[in-house]
Amino acid sequence: MTIQKFNVDGLSYTKEDNFLLIAGPCVVESEKLVFEVATHLKQLSDTYKIPFIFKGSFRKANRSKGNSFTGIGDMESLEILRKVKHELQVPVTTDIHENEHAALAAEYVDVLQIPAFLCRQSSLLEAAAATGKVVNIKKGQFMSPESMQFAVEKIRQNNNPNVWLTERGTTFGYQDLVIDYRGIPVMQSFDVPVILDATHSLQQPNQASGVTGGRPALIETVTRAGIAVGVDGLFIETHPRPAEALSDGANMLALDRMEALLEKLLRIREAIR
Repeated sequence: MTIQKFNVDGLSYTKEDNFLLIAGPCVVESEKLVFEVATHLKQLSDTYKIPFIFKGSFRKANRSKGNSFTGIGDMESLEILRKVKHELQVPVTTDIHENEHAALAAEYVDVLQIPAFLCRQSSLLEAAAATGKVVNIKKGQFMSPESMQFAVEKIRQNNNPNVWLTERGTTFGYQDLVIDYRGIPVMQSFDVPVILDATHSLQQPNQASGVTGGRPALIETVTRAGIAVGVDGLFIETHPRPAEALSDGANMLALDRMEALLEKLLRIREAIR
């Protein structure tokens, strides 16, 4: 799989044969926060010649508790993502949860992300495919790698060849996830790029507090393993102050640790070429 397979307008450094980086905060908290993260990541992308897509959820719909933060407003968040796209000249992505959100978000972003919980939701996949945008489907925590071929088919059968898959761990008991790295080549065999979500794979869901836990100290471990087995890209949620994040702070990488991590991963990438 070559990086050209990602086929996203405005994606830089596609001839460098590096992995793709999808990174950003879990959710759009404010324009200031978004630009702080996006500017730093864009600088790292330029320094290390890494193709980069900025990620931020315009709305969080999968919440354990009813009073959990869901966003600052759909249109305000989408406008901020579009501003990042135009001012920093980087592609952007966001996740969608409802059919009508596909066409709405497609007006602002370059890649539509399907949450893991919804990877079997046929009508949502069809709505995303109909936009013509790249559709990145996260593998459900309850799905085998082999079964994800049918999600890929749903996009392709709707005349959209631009589909990716993202590994994000498999449910192990009630409160943990594990990554089966054997699934990476299995999903690549469907002729799609495969991305490793290094932060959500380390979540510890279903906590009694109603707030998902995580093990961010293992982000380096799982990303190094992912690069070693040949993933096409990495998905990493990052925040300048994870303890203050309004969503998923327990499993995000601190922004100031991103550069050191990328340096190590690039050395592994070079070693396996």
